[in-house]
Amino acid sequence: MEKVAESRDAMATPPSAVTATPYSTFSRHQKRLLIVLLGFATITSPLTATIYFPLLPLLRESFRSSPQAINLTITIYIVFQAISPAIFGPLSDSMGRRPACLLTLSLYVAANLGLALNRNHYGALLGLRAIQSLGASAAYAISFGIVADVCVPSERGRMLGPVSMALNLGACIGPVVGGWVAFSSGSFEWIFWALVIAGGLLLVLVGTFLPETARPLVGNGDGRATLPWWNWTWLKLLTRALVKDADKNSLGVAQDDERRSAHPAKRSKLRVGNPFACLRIIFHLDTFFVLWMHGSFYVVDYSLVAAIPDIYKQIYRFNELQIGLTYLPRGVGIIIGGYCVGKVMDYNYKFTARSINWDIDSVSGDNLKDFPIERARARGSRWLLLVSTLGLIGYGWAVHFHVHVAVLLILQFMQGFWGTCFYTVYNTLLVDVFPESPSTAAAAASITRCAMAATGVAILQPLLDAAGRGWYFTVLGLWSGSLGAVAVWCIKNKGMGWRSMRIDKRVSAERAPTATGEVKPVPLRAG
Repeated sequence: MEKVAESRDAMATPPSAVTATPYSTFSRHQKRLLIVLLGFATITSPLTATIYFPLLPLLRESFRSSPQAINLTITIYIVFQAISPAIFGPLSDSMGRRPACLLTLSLYVAANLGLALNRNHYGALLGLRAIQSLGASAAYAISFGIVADVCVPSERGRMLGPVSMALNLGACIGPVVGGWVAFSSGSFEWIFWALVIAGGLLLVLVGTFLPETARPLVGNGDGRATLPWWNWTWLKLLTRALVKDADKNSLGVAQDDERRSAHPAKRSKLRVGNPFACLRIIFHLDTFFVLWMHGSFYVVDYSLVAAIPDIYKQIYRFNELQIGLTYLPRGVGIIIGGYCVGKVMDYNYKFTARSINWDIDSVSGDNLKDFPIERARARGSRWLLLVSTLGLIGYGWAVHFHVHVAVLLILQFMQGFWGTCFYTVYNTLLVDVFPESPSTAAAAASITRCAMAATGVAILQPLLDAAGRGWYFTVLGLWSGSLGAVAVWCIKNKGMGWRSMRIDKRVSAERAPTATGEVKPVPLRAG
């Protein structure tokens, strides 16, 4: 009887409780190290882009070029800012995060070195700016992929918050540093030398400490021992070499070799992947509105940033250094917003789970196929839209009536706070619904926001000249707020259904009989 009772108890125990596999074997200490590394890596693109703006007069003088010719170097940077994640995002999903990150950082250092040495060759300036953007801009997509690799959905906010802070911090300190250079010296070369040093230091840190996290290669982290040598950190390579030299027949090495022979490494092929995969993501119904939310507020933010120099130069008679300092309140808003939004995202996830009686699996991670992740991430967005719209309209009319500069700085702080909230929330949602290729999904966001921002900046000056600053920012606020409200409604009420339809359609296509009539089993993936 006791044996029967024991067997019944065993049958009553859920299989997941017995065989639950942890989503990630990375420790809390390792995740904190990843936050620091990703923060340094993601800061390179916005820092490099914005530090360049105050240097434009010096570049025009040094290269003896027209304003239009120098502005073309900005356009080149934005174009490759969109292309880079489309190339290296899929590459990091298929080959690994480490090789992709090291490759892009090497390109970044080489481009900055060339820019520091180039004094008067305009063609070289164009080409090096393209390579510089190609190397700096991929960190955004790779970082979001790493977060998805090591964090369950219910805890991604606490890691993405600090990464988002660092991502946007570069856009804040860049104009200040560039403005100080333009004001205090008549040379731009040392800025590029500083970027060479920063890029080289980051290359060493990533090579030494960044572990491989791509789930197709290492799973939850247990597969790191079977990786090819190029996916190892330099610290691991050095340690292994020292151990082998000390005692090749030691028990640790023997056990490691036995484990590697029992589980041979899955050799990664160097393939770029399909850069058009991220374009397909744009046209899925469940992701179109998510990308719209991300891109539209990037347009708002970029338009505000691009208008700041003229506003403070023409109305308040600020010099270049003072104009650079006016970006700081927005930077403080971004830092505080990035810190707060991570905690709020995790709280919204738990609140939504309680509202539907969902037991959160913080060990193996929730299967988001049956969880309304769209509702959890978009919770509170309508209030953010309302405050953001009112703040943007108020900013336009404050400029129009030449109010005290403190009012503008406060409103810039608010816009930085709300902007980083929207970026982080909807980037996280995009990664949630594409867990099998998070860096490719982040690349889709990069392409969308860069295309929309380029269009917005192109029509900025004509609209300002035609309507004035008050009506321009009013229209911009109403445009982002009204269309954003439609997008949020669709995400919360239709997003999960559209996502289920997309997944079912993909699974049906992958399970279609082959030419021999064989039906391949397809593992169901969350999202």
